[in-house]
Amino acid sequence: MTDIDLHLDRLAEELRTPIGEYAELIRKIGGDSVRSLTLFGAAATSRFVPKMHVARNVLEMDRVDLEMVRALSLHGARLGKLRISAPLVMTRDYINASRDTFPLELIDISQTHVTVFGDDPFTKLEFADDHVRLQCERDLKAILIGLRQGLLAAAGRDNVLEAVEVDAGEGLVRTLRGMLWLKGEKDANPPIEVVSAAEKRFDRKLGGIRDAMSASARHDWNAFQSLYADVEALAEIADAL
Repeated sequence: MTDIDLHLDRLAEELRTPIGEYAELIRKIGGDSVRSLTLFGAAATSRFVPKMHVARNVLEMDRVDLEMVRALSLHGARLGKLRISAPLVMTRDYINASRDTFPLELIDISQTHVTVFGDDPFTKLEFADDHVRLQCERDLKAILIGLRQGLLAAAGRDNVLEAVEVDAGEGLVRTLRGMLWLKGEKDANPPIEVVSAAEKRFDRKLGGIRDAMSASARHDWNAFQSLYADVEALAEIADAL
């Protein structure tokens, strides 16, 4: 692959050196089959904290080359120490064809991302309301089932419920982004601001979700009940969007 500029200036200072090394490694292993590298989520903002976050990323290729992916996997331990996650390996055709299947994931990426090198594959993506609405409904119902299963597996142990609540809270932020997107609110806001915007837009306090996202909140039976009630209410709201 010919030399190309790395766009690292929009990344947090702590990420610039490790991501620069990662980009060079990808280009060395993948050669001309690599089209772009994009960071998304916290890694694409100034809010990245190495102790809390990992650098999530998408590796776009002309075609999925399993030999290249296997070669990259041999560097997994070192990349993990650099707080760089395993990439989502995609082609441009796969991204475009997935807008109806995984719109929430792609909206999440398109709202907050930085393309380190190559042509940005996410900025111009468009999504159909019906596809976004369907995934919001599907994800909320899946989260409700997950909460019930988690409650059964916890067998009365609040420390197990904590992991269930935190996991649900992370997934709900993406769903709330999708619900707000359907209402024309498409700004890339931090998670807690997404919850605030949803409370205002849907006229409901979401204390259970707030607690699920907070490391300092109590994660006990009462908190679980509050979270479950929030998800039930959102499922009804999504059905009516």
